[in-house]
Amino acid sequence: MDKIKVGIPRGLFYYYYYDIWKPFFQELNVEIVESIPTNKDIISRGLNLANDEMCLSFKIYLGHIDYLKDKCDYLLVPRIDNYGLANQTCTNFLAAYDIVHNLVDVKILNYNIDYRKWEQELDGLFKIGKELHKKRRDIIRAYHASIKRYEKKKNKDIKDNYDNLDKEGLKILIVSHPYNTYDEYIGKPILEYLKQLGVIIIYSDKFDTLETEELAYSLSDTIYFKYSKENIGAIPLVYKKIDGIIFLSSFPCGLDSLVNELVMRKINKPYLNLVVDDLDSLTGIKTRLESFIDILEQKRN
Repeated sequence: MDKIKVGIPRGLFYYYYYDIWKPFFQELNVEIVESIPTNKDIISRGLNLANDEMCLSFKIYLGHIDYLKDKCDYLLVPRIDNYGLANQTCTNFLAAYDIVHNLVDVKILNYNIDYRKWEQELDGLFKIGKELHKKRRDIIRAYHASIKRYEKKKNKDIKDNYDNLDKEGLKILIVSHPYNTYDEYIGKPILEYLKQLGVIIIYSDKFDTLETEELAYSLSDTIYFKYSKENIGAIPLVYKKIDGIIFLSSFPCGLDSLVNELVMRKINKPYLNLVVDDLDSLTGIKTRLESFIDILEQKRN
């Protein structure tokens, strides 16, 4: 009997939860089908499904959805609302299921995370396991195995980030959501060019999130967006050890346009604000990066 195939789009949720999802489905003997890294075809697919008001990151996500729709038995599209009253997610994380359900004719595996209604991750993955006709004990075992592997990788990422922070050289903190930072179209070309220029990159998402969420309140005590707090909380955490900050976001992200602007007004550290909409040519971005690094090197000298 062929394995059930579950498609996981390489966008948005992927960069937060894939390290939990992958071992979970593997433990349940379910085949994972990932979409390919973002390219022009993915972008084109996403533009055909999206409307103008959607941010580039969500357009990319829809492109990955379209790529996978005929390559799997189910698409995994959760609905993630909040992790508590003061930890709300982006509207796209809440609306993705409904948008995909109405745009694409495909079976969807869905679960909710809404701590205000006591809907948590274990409950959601248990629901998915039951939909796939797996036994209760196997689902519980798969969940605990996936969390263990996730924590191990997360701890290694945090250690590597701190190790880079202690290296000699020009250090820049990238303040960005991981679905932008590590996307092949948005963040990867920028990171690769910075490395070519000899920059040591520190990542805002590779720290203990409980610590960065708490530190975010030193910059603003009114922000209630979970992922934004995790990003900006990295700034006070590493402030004395970095030379500059790059804020990287996709156009037109409502959260970043609000939160990043607020933070920029409060920090006394050189920063560069990059808002990506179209990266067919890196020339303009490279010029801005080179100028920014020149400024940082002059300050160091």
